[in-house]
Amino acid sequence: MSLAPIAITSAMRSIYQLTPIMGLKTSIPFFDGARQSSVHNESLFNLVRFVVVLILSCGILCQADRAKAKSDLSRGEKVYQKNCASCHDANPPGKASSIESLKSMSAASIDYALSVGKMQTQGASLTVNQRRALMSYLAPLTASGNVDKMHWEDAMSCTNAVATDVQVGSLDNPGNDVVVGNFGFNKHNHRNLSAAQAGLTTSDFSSLELSWVIAFPNISTMRGQAAIVGNQLFLPVADARSLYAIDISARPCLSWVFKSDRPLRSSASYGVLDNGRKVVFFGDSTARIHAIDADTGELIWRTAVGQHPRSLGTGTPIFHGNRVYAPVSQYEISIANDNRYLCCKSHGAVVALDAATGAKIWTSNTLPDAKPVRDRGDGQAIWGPSGAPVWTSPAIDEKRGLLYIGTGEATSEPAHKHTDAVLALDLTDGSIRWSFQATANDIYLERCFGKERSLNCAKDKDTVYRDVDFGASMIIAPQVNGTDLLLAGQKSGTVWALDLDREGELVWRQDFGLGSALGGIHWGMAYNDRQLFVPVNRTTPFHQQAEQRPGLHSLDPVTGEVLWSHFIDPACPPGRQAVKNCWGNRGLSGAVTVIDGAVVSGSLDGMLRAFDAQTGKVLFEYDTVKYFSSINGVKGYGGAIDNASIVAANGLLFVNSGYATHTGMPGNIFMAFKPKLNN
Repeated sequence: MSLAPIAITSAMRSIYQLTPIMGLKTSIPFFDGARQSSVHNESLFNLVRFVVVLILSCGILCQADRAKAKSDLSRGEKVYQKNCASCHDANPPGKASSIESLKSMSAASIDYALSVGKMQTQGASLTVNQRRALMSYLAPLTASGNVDKMHWEDAMSCTNAVATDVQVGSLDNPGNDVVVGNFGFNKHNHRNLSAAQAGLTTSDFSSLELSWVIAFPNISTMRGQAAIVGNQLFLPVADARSLYAIDISARPCLSWVFKSDRPLRSSASYGVLDNGRKVVFFGDSTARIHAIDADTGELIWRTAVGQHPRSLGTGTPIFHGNRVYAPVSQYEISIANDNRYLCCKSHGAVVALDAATGAKIWTSNTLPDAKPVRDRGDGQAIWGPSGAPVWTSPAIDEKRGLLYIGTGEATSEPAHKHTDAVLALDLTDGSIRWSFQATANDIYLERCFGKERSLNCAKDKDTVYRDVDFGASMIIAPQVNGTDLLLAGQKSGTVWALDLDREGELVWRQDFGLGSALGGIHWGMAYNDRQLFVPVNRTTPFHQQAEQRPGLHSLDPVTGEVLWSHFIDPACPPGRQAVKNCWGNRGLSGAVTVIDGAVVSGSLDGMLRAFDAQTGKVLFEYDTVKYFSSINGVKGYGGAIDNASIVAANGLLFVNSGYATHTGMPGNIFMAFKPKLNN
């Protein structure tokens, strides 16, 4: 039965009720059941006729729109199954994001990945209509333009906050010290804050409670660590393409927002130029380094440091001596398993820039330029060497005039000695003074196993196929005898201690299983002069070992002896229904942070914990995988805690929740915790 006559009748009755207000006259109602009444007012009759036509037309158009949307959804699912599912629905999962993670992204983020981002090779084979249908399938709300249009940034600006008597901080206020100036907090990458810096003591952690949450619309991954200077917090939000300057002196407000034309990638760092200008630095997804005026949010300069179209700016740039040292990574590892891609020519690097102008001073490449190596079997050449990406944030050794980085796997043969290695670079000219290779012959492209191996994959006899980069930033650890060790954590699950006075000679090693492509030791360790704190992430199905349990370990930095361990088992449903792929999302991937006598860590299943540094006892635990009411009015939800984000200042503990990369759980929140009053 058609509903159109009923709808028309209802509409006409409504019009009749409004006719006195409209100044029109009628004798009796238009309809009484099925009986038609006479209409004495010609104007009203014309109006009714217009409404009837309009309703019928709208019904037809709406049905057409619904049919088109359903068609797009069906077509998009077919495009996904044909072009995407082999990686994103893979079992066992690889590094590709799951379909659940993809569906939490915005259409703009998906379109960027397919056009100029990591998936551009796959995107190049899609027609405009196929790409549109795919976005409608994965992100139907944002693809249709139905995005969150709240002007929350304007409402949360400090200009509006002043009117409500909220104190606004300034970088010029007395006592506004640099609390977090780079990825490792100091130039030696200790990731250690004193009680005075954080405004928190060890005893405060047992009484922490949630203070406030800021949520960001239409994003799924919170990957950037904030820099903090006094009352100002500089937070990069990658998928929002924005750097937020947040005043945290009282109720948080936005001092300014810098908008980029591309997604951001790295964490934020901070420096003061010789002329006194205060600057925030960060890298974006196309390996461009940005320098932003910390007082105004104005772009000072932007410099491309990539060595190849597939370069990335993952590692956080560091400011030192009026220079910025920027690490360069690459992502051929993720795309070269496609036979359409000719592998591989990119490699990692470090680029030194003039901090005032962005001009390049020197470039230090981790590998020589690639050359044709052999025929891959179809008349096309394999190129090499390639790989050795740098996604660690550099450590600065002022005493020796050196900079330390770690590198990743090779992506094609031959596997150069600078892959899976620690490199010491001269600060003056970028020359490589010494190197230490931890894992040889690690040639790795994603999904080079099974029957669907790419022509670009290395032969089994030529590779250990482990993907065990150095992702955790190097730590310079002074010893009581006056010597210095370099502590390096690898995705293999191994911590290496190298003698800096003997050009990287091995002092000790400590192994925590075989590691995996996602760790092992992934994003970062922490050091407090007496202990090294090592987070270990989950294993993969390829390297399961009973003794390789994810968790947090305290090591003696002199000997490598394990002082204590806290093993992590994920809290899975039925208690936590919101946690997806619970047994796969286990372990500590993100960088840990020392605050006074506590060690703070987040896990892939969304749990935030603080441990007593001396004993490993759990002082605080909080489940972030839930929905939140945010202070800016945007719907918030938590997910995996990964990469780096745990910082503190002004008596507040800050953490991101949400990481849809790889198999992680999406989320969109930046959280602040404080001690309970009158505890």
